[in-house]
Amino acid sequence: MEKFSMSKNTTFYALGLSYKKADATMRGKFSLDASAQSALLAQAKEEGIESLIVTSTCNRTEIYGFANHPYELIKLLCENSNGSVEEFQEVAYIYKSQDAINHMFRVGTGLDSQILGDFEIISQIKNAFKVSKTEGLVNTFMDRLVNSVIQASKKIKTDTEISSGATSVSFASVQYIIRNVENIGNKNILLFGTGKIGRNTCENLVKHTKNGHITLINRTKNKAEQLAGKLNVVVKDYANLQEEIQQTDVLVVATGAKNPTIDKTLLNLKKPLLILDLSIPRNVNPDVADIDGVTLIHLDYLSQMTDDTLERRKQHIPAAEAIIEDLKLELNTWMNGRKYAPTIHALKAKLNDIVATELALQRKKTINFDEEQADLISSRIIQKITNHFASHLKDENTSVDDSIDFIEKVFQIGQLAPKVVPSAIEEKYKINLS
Repeated sequence: MEKFSMSKNTTFYALGLSYKKADATMRGKFSLDASAQSALLAQAKEEGIESLIVTSTCNRTEIYGFANHPYELIKLLCENSNGSVEEFQEVAYIYKSQDAINHMFRVGTGLDSQILGDFEIISQIKNAFKVSKTEGLVNTFMDRLVNSVIQASKKIKTDTEISSGATSVSFASVQYIIRNVENIGNKNILLFGTGKIGRNTCENLVKHTKNGHITLINRTKNKAEQLAGKLNVVVKDYANLQEEIQQTDVLVVATGAKNPTIDKTLLNLKKPLLILDLSIPRNVNPDVADIDGVTLIHLDYLSQMTDDTLERRKQHIPAAEAIIEDLKLELNTWMNGRKYAPTIHALKAKLNDIVATELALQRKKTINFDEEQADLISSRIIQKITNHFASHLKDENTSVDDSIDFIEKVFQIGQLAPKVVPSAIEEKYKINLS
C-alpha cells in the first residue's frame, strides 16, 4: 500500500505512547481527559489540521491524523497534556502512512491491547471518531479507515475466539481478588469511582464473587445510584469515604482524578486491606504500601497476568490477522481508486483537448470533413487509452504514486506540490524519528 494523503503535502500519522514502553506515571503525564481532548481538537482546527482523532485510555494516549510533519501532532499532544517533548521522545512511537494504518487496525481489534483480545479500546476509537466528526475533523479517508477498523473488530470478535473469556483489566482485577482473598463472598468490598472501568469491575464483582457486601462511592452520587440500581449494591456518600475504607477488606479505586485520591491520611486501619488501583494517572499514592497490612496492586501488574484463557487466545491471532489483511486490501483498493481517479479524469480531458485541437486543424484543411465520424472514432480511441492506464493503476503490483507522477509529468496534467517541512516547528521540537 502506498503512502496515502488526501492532498499532496500531508501524510497520515499515528503517534503516541502505550503500556509497552511508558509506565503508569508517564502515561499519566500524557493522559487527556475530556476537556483536554476538546482543547486539543479546537487547537488542531485553528492550526489547519484537516483530519484528526485522539484517544486516551489507561493503557495508551494516541493521535491519528494528517499533517505536513509529525511535529505538528506532537506539539498538539504536549501542549494539551502534562508531558514534555523530551519525555515523549523517550517513550513514544510515530508511525506514518501504511504503518500508521496497520497500527490502528491492531489497536482497534485488540491485538495490540495490554491484555490480548481486550475490545474496550474500539469503543474509545468510536467515541473519538464521533467527537472529531462533530468538530468537522474527519475527512473521507479517516471516515473510511475508522469504519474499516470497526468492521474488522466486529468480524474478529464474531468469527474467532480471541476475546473468549471476557478478559480485560476489570476482569483481571476480579480474578486477582478471587485468587488472593479467602472467603471473598463474605468480605466487604468498596468500589470508589464509577467510570467505564469502575462499572465493568463492579459488574464482574457481582457476577463472579457472589458477594452481597459491595459498596459504591462516587463524587457524583447519582451516577453511583444509577449503577447500583442495575446491580443491587449499596451506595454511600463521598463524605463517608474514609469511614467506609476502615470497614472494607478490598478497596478498588477507579476514579478519573488527575491526582491521587487515596493516601496515608485516609487509612487508619485495624485489619488488612487489599487496594487495587485501576486508574491512569495513579489515584492511589504509592506511600500507602508502607502501612502494615496494606497490599497495593496497580493495573499494570494486573495486565501482566497470564492464564489459560490468554494462552488459548494466542491461537486465534493468525485468524484475526487474516481478517485484518482482507479489510486492509479492501481499503487499499478504495484508496488507490480515489488516488488515481482524478488523474484518469484529467488525462481524458487532456486527450480531448489534443483531439479538439487536431480536429479543428483538419476541419480547415479537409473538404467535406465528417465531424460526426471523427468525433466517434476519437472518442473510442481516448476511451481505450484511458482504460489501459486505469487497468495499469488498478494492478496490485503497480506503484500507484509513482505511476500517477509519471502520467502527470508526461501529459502535463498535474502540478506536483513541493514537500512542506515546517522548519519553525522542527526547530522548536527537535525529535529523533529514527
